[in-house]
Amino acid sequence: MSHGPSSLALESSASLFTKILHYTQRRNLPKGQSLHAHLIKTGSSSSCIYLSNSIVNLYAKCHRLLDAHVAFQEITNKDVVSWNCLINGYSQLGRPDSSLSVLKLFKQMRQQDENSHVLPNPHTFAGIFTAVSTLGEYYSFTGKQAHCLAFKLSYLNDVYVGSSLLNMYCKSGGHHLVDARKMFDEMPERNSVSWTTMISGYASQRLAKEAVGVFRMMLWEQGRGQDYVNEFVFTSVLSAIALPEFNPVGKQIHGLSLKNGFLWNVSVANATVTMYAKCGSLDDACRVFELSSEKNSITWSALITGYAQNGDCEKALKLFSQMHFCGMNPSEYTLVGVINACSDFDALSEGKQVHGYLLKLGFEPQMYILTALVDMYAKCGNVSDARRGFDYLKEPDIVLWTSMIAGYVKNGDNENAMGMYCRMLVEGVVPNELTMASVLKVCSSLAALEQGKQIHAHIVKHGLSLEVPIGSALSTMYAKSGSLHDCNLVFRRMPARDLVSWNSMMSGLSQNGRGTEALELFEEMLLEGTRPDYVTFVNILSACSHMGLLERGQNIFKMMSDEFGIEPRLEHFACMVDMFGRAGKLYEAKEFIESAANHVDHGLCLWRIMLSACRNYRNYELGAYAGEKLMELGSQESSAYVLLSSIYSALGRLEDVECVRRLMNLRGVSKEPGCSWIELKSQFHVFVVGDQLHPQIVGIREELLRLRKQMKDEGYKPGFDPCLELEVIMD
Repeated sequence: MSHGPSSLALESSASLFTKILHYTQRRNLPKGQSLHAHLIKTGSSSSCIYLSNSIVNLYAKCHRLLDAHVAFQEITNKDVVSWNCLINGYSQLGRPDSSLSVLKLFKQMRQQDENSHVLPNPHTFAGIFTAVSTLGEYYSFTGKQAHCLAFKLSYLNDVYVGSSLLNMYCKSGGHHLVDARKMFDEMPERNSVSWTTMISGYASQRLAKEAVGVFRMMLWEQGRGQDYVNEFVFTSVLSAIALPEFNPVGKQIHGLSLKNGFLWNVSVANATVTMYAKCGSLDDACRVFELSSEKNSITWSALITGYAQNGDCEKALKLFSQMHFCGMNPSEYTLVGVINACSDFDALSEGKQVHGYLLKLGFEPQMYILTALVDMYAKCGNVSDARRGFDYLKEPDIVLWTSMIAGYVKNGDNENAMGMYCRMLVEGVVPNELTMASVLKVCSSLAALEQGKQIHAHIVKHGLSLEVPIGSALSTMYAKSGSLHDCNLVFRRMPARDLVSWNSMMSGLSQNGRGTEALELFEEMLLEGTRPDYVTFVNILSACSHMGLLERGQNIFKMMSDEFGIEPRLEHFACMVDMFGRAGKLYEAKEFIESAANHVDHGLCLWRIMLSACRNYRNYELGAYAGEKLMELGSQESSAYVLLSSIYSALGRLEDVECVRRLMNLRGVSKEPGCSWIELKSQFHVFVVGDQLHPQIVGIREELLRLRKQMKDEGYKPGFDPCLELEVIMD
């Protein structure tokens, strides 16, 4: 049998095609380039479409898209495979710019279709849908157009096309999940990718119940002979149920993964550790972590972050140290978790060590690392270093602005916090909910109602809702500024009220003499099923104290531990002592303080309240006893020494007055001058005892003299209190 030239050429092409496939599978770019050069030299690639397409595919799989594009342009008669090689090459890069290139190529392909009748096939649509999924909601309409074309060409029955389309809808935003679920339910055939994609879609939107529902449906179909379960399914469903209320379901899925032998997969183990950590079950997370045979940086990060987020920052730092000694290099996510732990633990020294370590590893230039560092320095009180990190970045994002503002607020530097907020607005940075909550705290601290109203207007202007945390911060601001009507309006309009909101409202009512309404609000909160915390009881006990409801207050104090298991803190004991003191039950207050010695570290605060109550009721003997207790405990409050001196003076014990003054000098206690301020027409006026610096001091003194003369003319006679007289002298 003879072989002509065409037969030899065909054999040669088949051999070359096999070689190109071999190089493509092994990503052997140098060998592939040599072969491509040989094909160009011999002219083989231009005569065989299969070889030409294989060259495009080689470059695309090796991520050399420019070379792939050049090889693609050289093909004279492009078929659908030619287009698919380039489309899928760009699509698999997963970058927004490469995804836009996919859409551009698809448009060119459709234009060529009119002349050469090259129709897209299932592989084309798989690439298109994958590309659109990386571009977000803005390009969802383009995805829907491609969906219509795939439907027209009857390609939706292909499981790979269906799975790609499902992935596109799941990643196009929350409201497209309805389209995704409709697509999922109508799929004639599903594979493990389809199930995983649907579960992941629900997980990304924190729809745990729906994700578990799909997982159960998958298990039911598996019982009918289908095999869909793999490590990706378990990873997806465990990510979806990382919520405290789904902890029991998480344990069942953990057991199922163990039964099916998937827990030994590192990604499933990591997802299990993360799930338990986010559910607050740190003991279970720790057990899974210890049993994991193959730990990577994600495993360590999951547990470190879990400890940090659950308030056990000390264990988070110890675990990070253990990770270092095990020779495991941390990832940037591990370092962010550790830096956050330092922030919450006020561990500035450890934070600086972590900063030095990540500098050594070369992580500092990354934006989220820098943001975490600025936040850590700010929260730990080192605002100057935080500001240096902030200024280092030419274009800080909203997270950095918010961290810097929150840092100033936490450290009491309200002026710089407000200045930073104003500068942020000038630079055109749009604030978010956390930014506004921090700025509202500034207004709360200064009781600056007018500025607070301006911030409220900014919230409305930027379209931010009264969800937590803005609603809580806004109601707190109005409450602390004494504007209870506005506080109540904000509180009632909040779509969902958290415990902070309830506490703010109760505190505002209590501090403004509306204790009865505070108690009614407390009852309403309990009826709605919100569980109180220790702050709630401080507010309610304070309300009882201001209203003189001693018996009611005693019952609530008992309820706190009996019904809610909350151990009384110093603040609660202080409220009770104040309650006894206001009611004139001074000896009961004395007994209560002495009985509380087993529950609080020291009674400085309690004896101080007792001392004031004794002064108010002129029980100087008991007041002297309370004052002497304060001296024994080594009080550093100047007011305690002044009060005790005034009580000794009222009792005629002048030698003891001198002793108290000598003790003040010996302990280095000095009387701080009184200070007050008032806001008028968006301007603050500050007054300090003995200060003559106010620009309108002359007019103020003239007005005070006029009021004093008017009071005398109308027959007002001030009462005499030797204690108050001595306090004025000592000021």
